[in-house]
Amino acid sequence: MRFLATLLCWLITTALLAVAVPTMWAQRTVVDADGYAGLARTAAKDPQLQQAMAAILATEVKSYMAERGHDVDTVMIDGVASAYTANPTFPGQFALANVVGHHWMFTDSAHRIEGTDQWTLDLGPMLADESFRRTLGNFGEATPESLPVPVSIDDAWRPGQLREAGRWATWVSVGAAVLTGVFALLTLLAARSRGRALAALGVSALLVGAAGWAGLEVAGRSITTALNRLAGDLRVVADVMVGTAVDSLHHWLNLTLAAGGVLVVFGVLVSALGGLRRRDI
Repeated sequence: MRFLATLLCWLITTALLAVAVPTMWAQRTVVDADGYAGLARTAAKDPQLQQAMAAILATEVKSYMAERGHDVDTVMIDGVASAYTANPTFPGQFALANVVGHHWMFTDSAHRIEGTDQWTLDLGPMLADESFRRTLGNFGEATPESLPVPVSIDDAWRPGQLREAGRWATWVSVGAAVLTGVFALLTLLAARSRGRALAALGVSALLVGAAGWAGLEVAGRSITTALNRLAGDLRVVADVMVGTAVDSLHHWLNLTLAAGGVLVVFGVLVSALGGLRRRDI
């Protein structure tokens, strides 16, 4: 009976840990606005994203100037955009621009274009950089406070579609983490051998970490399908953002695997020392 109770607690602990790890990652990295900005800041250090954003910025600035009747020096604008995205200030401003996208997903305060619910990437914070202000100022133009670029996604998506998910994410992640700790403790209390129970909990972490890696590999196809709705430089930006998010989740899974390995080794040592002590007695 004690073995069955221990086994049940261990299974519940494993299941809860499988929920806790991805939900805690999602809460801290995607749902939380600061976490999402941090993700964008990290992605903005990638040279591919910098080149793609330079092309997007150059295109939009040229269009902005042409609409106002100015002869555009293409080479100069391209150079300014490339220099800007390579500047250390770019990651922070790119993160600020991405907050608009986060609001689109998790709140009702979407940035609207001509009364539509279209998702946009606002280039305004980036154009506020001194290099662009000086360039536009040479033509007698002020930098626009907002310069939205539409992002084409599935028509089924609407502003605030993930609001409820974001609202529950905190409770689910915290609840799963607390319950994981509770049932892990119950597993230790119910087990005849503390060392074996610790090793078993380590195996739980190893299983969750390995399952997470496998799940990401399977989900990769669906992610690629979703990204295929984008094209050109925006696709490159999205690729890097998704890749950065996947790398972040991989890091969490690696920590889970490492913790599992430590618990297994520690559990084996405790079990071995316990066996030696019983022999001495």
